[in-house]
Amino acid sequence: MSTTFPPAGETAEGSSFDPSAIQAKWQRLWNEADPFRAGGAEDTRPRKYVLGMFPYPSGDLHMGHAENYAYVDVVARFWRHRGYNVLNPIGWDSFGLPAENAAIKGGAGSDPREWTYRNIDQHKKSFREFGSSYDWSRVLHTSDPEYYRWNQWLFQRLYERDLAYRKESPVNWCPNDQTVLANEQVVDGHCERCGAEVVKKKLTQWYFKITDYADRLLDDLNQLEGFWPSKVIRMQRNWIGRSVGADIDFEIEGRADKISVFSTRPDTLHGATFMVVAPDSDLAAELAAGSTPEVQAAFQAYLESVGKSTEIERQATDRPKTGVFLDRFAVNPVNGERLPIWAADYVLADYGHGAVMAVPAHDQRDLDFARAFGLPVKVVVDTTAPVTGAIPVIELDADGVPIDPFADDPSLDELDPAVTGIALTDDGRLINSGSLNGLSKRHAIARAIEELSAQGTGRAAKSYRLRDWLISRQRFWGTPIPMIHTADGRTVPVPDDQLPLILPAAQGLDLAPQGTSPLGGATEWMQTTDPETGEPALRDADTMDTFVDSSWYFLRFLAPNDTSEPFPTAQAARWAPVDSYIGGVEHAILHLLYARFITKVLFDMGLIDFTEPFSSLINQGMVLLDGSKMSKSKGNLVEFASSMLDPGADAVRTAIAFAGPVEDDINWEDVSTTGAQKFLARAWRVATDVSSAPEVVWAEGDPALRRVTHRLWADAPGLVEQTKFNVVIARLMELVNATRKAIDSGAGAADPAVREAAEATAMILDLFAPHMAEEMWEILGYEPFVGLVPWRQADPMLLVEESVTAVVQVDGKVRGTLTVSARISSDELEALARADEKVVRSLAGRQIARAVVRAPKVVSFTTA
Repeated sequence: MSTTFPPAGETAEGSSFDPSAIQAKWQRLWNEADPFRAGGAEDTRPRKYVLGMFPYPSGDLHMGHAENYAYVDVVARFWRHRGYNVLNPIGWDSFGLPAENAAIKGGAGSDPREWTYRNIDQHKKSFREFGSSYDWSRVLHTSDPEYYRWNQWLFQRLYERDLAYRKESPVNWCPNDQTVLANEQVVDGHCERCGAEVVKKKLTQWYFKITDYADRLLDDLNQLEGFWPSKVIRMQRNWIGRSVGADIDFEIEGRADKISVFSTRPDTLHGATFMVVAPDSDLAAELAAGSTPEVQAAFQAYLESVGKSTEIERQATDRPKTGVFLDRFAVNPVNGERLPIWAADYVLADYGHGAVMAVPAHDQRDLDFARAFGLPVKVVVDTTAPVTGAIPVIELDADGVPIDPFADDPSLDELDPAVTGIALTDDGRLINSGSLNGLSKRHAIARAIEELSAQGTGRAAKSYRLRDWLISRQRFWGTPIPMIHTADGRTVPVPDDQLPLILPAAQGLDLAPQGTSPLGGATEWMQTTDPETGEPALRDADTMDTFVDSSWYFLRFLAPNDTSEPFPTAQAARWAPVDSYIGGVEHAILHLLYARFITKVLFDMGLIDFTEPFSSLINQGMVLLDGSKMSKSKGNLVEFASSMLDPGADAVRTAIAFAGPVEDDINWEDVSTTGAQKFLARAWRVATDVSSAPEVVWAEGDPALRRVTHRLWADAPGLVEQTKFNVVIARLMELVNATRKAIDSGAGAADPAVREAAEATAMILDLFAPHMAEEMWEILGYEPFVGLVPWRQADPMLLVEESVTAVVQVDGKVRGTLTVSARISSDELEALARADEKVVRSLAGRQIARAVVRAPKVVSFTTA
């Protein structure tokens, strides 16, 4: 599909075509009439909820935003034209670091509120100029107390359900922004927001227990297959990362309590030759403390060096293995062997139980570590043995011990990982493993779990890559966490009737990053009373991660001014879930995962009757400038408002939609707003040339032009639903050109088919160039608003081709063409082909041995 607009051809004469005047006129009329407000309970039309991921108000919007919101508007307008009552609201994700950093830069007395709401005003202005068909009665800002009151209410409900808790643990710490980051906000070891290298720091923080929903979050992705991009579903599955295996209990010499180790391969337990614990885990600290002073000193030095590495770096497979021996031993529960315990950074404190049994023969990282420190390697899986067929008979020796059928297999010498440095990870049959000898992997895992369970030394278990959601932030501009810390050490919630807990004024506070929340400096605000005893107490000084704000906002749009509840259950049943959710793929993990989690919690609370928030997801590509994504921080952006000054909003919208498939990245340098403006002028000229009345009988018009019109009516709905917006525009160009040709010849501008084509152009063009479409609709003699007019149905009779071109081949080569009826029979088509002079000449007297006829398009002759 070409992404270049065709030559303009004939355009408006003089200065009568004025996009700026047309744009201003229709924005004024839309503002006065508010035609895109969603219908109320009395509206009996079927409903569609269309939503774009809401913007953050960091300055004006740029063309990356313009692309997203142009597509949102296309979808919303399309469903209105299809006869639906459409909800298409807009709001602002207005808490967060950029506003706070701007206030810090502004110096003493600066307030993030001023910067935030000033930018929101600019956004609103740009959206209106863009012609976005929002329901402006439902606007929300997450930094309004009327909104974040319900964030706090939601926190309390999670706390009541044991889904919100506080603990001390190592966290991702951004030394630049001086705040913690969730794992998802660390990209390649750096802060997603500012790019600073992230370090580990121990803090007491609030978490949401998203891991309680790990299985549902993973399994329910099946509901979204075919409705979400496969790439996003795959990313979500990988992030949740479910592993199935066993928890195995190991005794630790000199320690009263056993420790549990999770393994996906309990069948290889006989091959464990050492144990590794995460150096930053409580277990490692405890084990080191029980060892010699020399070990304690070595461990402390190692722990400090580990703190300088990110989790991403620690898990790199090509990184040299480091560690320290803790001079402690575990006992293998299946054979009683003593396993030396090491602290090594390739094990993470929050994976499994922070410890792994190392089976170096069959795990590459364990093998690399074993070779680096001279630890034993024991093969327990013969990867050369077939895994299909009968299980070998296991013979017993005189003492009743299974005889290893593969123990003397010389092929293993050539595969010894201790020599080759390559772990044996393929399937095979178990060896050196007692009762598991001869079993394939699948059967051996099941047998191993059965035996561990029977002995009371293990059990079937699952582990996840997913970690609980860390929501505490040490910054000012966010939702205050509604908890109270009492003098006697209790932590209790702020009573519901005291919500919202409103942020204090920023004046007088030092908002600069300092490692603790600026709210701690609001002395008067921090002081409160214990709701149970009335004694003096302190508020929690942290604020919530802004992803809490965006995890449920789509429900608040249902009644953004409701003061009695976060959203009416009846409205949720009426409108939700969102039918079409549109935004960037950069939110494939962060925002979407959290929104799915909160949706499932609300379902369990009985407040909604669905478990997935977004039925259909559309991800648009990025808009690039100078080879990289547009970004204010990079300084490579084209602002929304300035881009619309010359060509007008309609030209910008049309050019973006025509630039390529929705999911592809586009280079702004290649987007032709000038070409789009010329195309719109040509379409406008067609409307001005129509001379027939609205009551004209279309059926009396030129059949050829009517067929072009009705083919577009037939194809456009499917193309839009497949997000092939660029193809729709190309087809509109085809229709405009055909209409122009009809005007300039034959019956001319009075032809009823010309009016029909012009009306179709206006109705479909409304998706991309709504100001122009409204103007054309008015020129054609109709009342506003074309955006509310149902699309017409194609006439099936006009979709039948009157004639087609049939190709005739002789021995695989094209030898002639025939113009025939689209309804010609195979026999008739073959007879015509045999009689065609060009075909006869090409045969040169040879006999036709075989004829294949595919009426009405192809005849293929094969000669003897």
